[in-house]
Amino acid sequence: MNPVSQGAFAAALLDRGDAVPAGLAGRNGAADPLRLAVYRNNVRVGLARALAARFPVTARLVGDAFFRLMADAYVDDRRPASPLLAAYGDDFPDHVAGFPAAAGLAYLADTARLEAAVSRAYHAADAAPLGLADLAGLAGPELGLARLTPHPAAFLIRSAHPVGSIWRTHQKETVTAPDWRPETVLVVRPDLDVGVHLLPAADAGFAAALLDGTPLGSAAEAALAADPDFDFGRALTGLTTLGAFARAVIPGENDDQ
Repeated sequence: MNPVSQGAFAAALLDRGDAVPAGLAGRNGAADPLRLAVYRNNVRVGLARALAARFPVTARLVGDAFFRLMADAYVDDRRPASPLLAAYGDDFPDHVAGFPAAAGLAYLADTARLEAAVSRAYHAADAAPLGLADLAGLAGPELGLARLTPHPAAFLIRSAHPVGSIWRTHQKETVTAPDWRPETVLVVRPDLDVGVHLLPAADAGFAAALLDGTPLGSAAEAALAADPDFDFGRALTGLTTLGAFARAVIPGENDDQ
């Protein structure tokens, strides 16, 4: 099989039609659409199972049949961009958000976003997290100017729905209904295990600003303006202790490292 027909074969595996790519034939030299259909089905089933394995809470929330409908529609439009099936479905949450039959389940896409973050954190690069001792070594002016580089396994999900509580309760056999309120969830893996942490509401904007590269001083000022009760020390200590950052960058000093 030449390279052109290899590409055509790969494309045909995700095609729901009956056409057999030109140049693809069985041992007798004739096209065999039934045999190709077996390959097509195996590939589609495998991709759908990969999605179900990556988004188990999302699947549990809607049931196997409904999830399979969403997964089949996604497989129709998205070919794997990597040979690693663990990476398949990075944009599945956006697909869920736009899936017409799920329009009444406003929390579903953010739940899928949290699950995508959990799997991405699990497979993220290893890195030593920034410690409190590293921050303590910064002088006053330096602390305000410092930008904290996110840890490779740190992801923040801000939702109008209790997605962190939904995820947590679905880690158990018996599911209980959470209090319905907005939640901000920090997903981290500073060591071997992925952690899913609910952040205090007052810390949400501060955490988002820091992970987006805003200097510490500016992020703290904005957080205090939004909530006079915001506790800078507690919030920074909490995020650092959880392993949200990899290093502190001082402009003009170590920003090229």
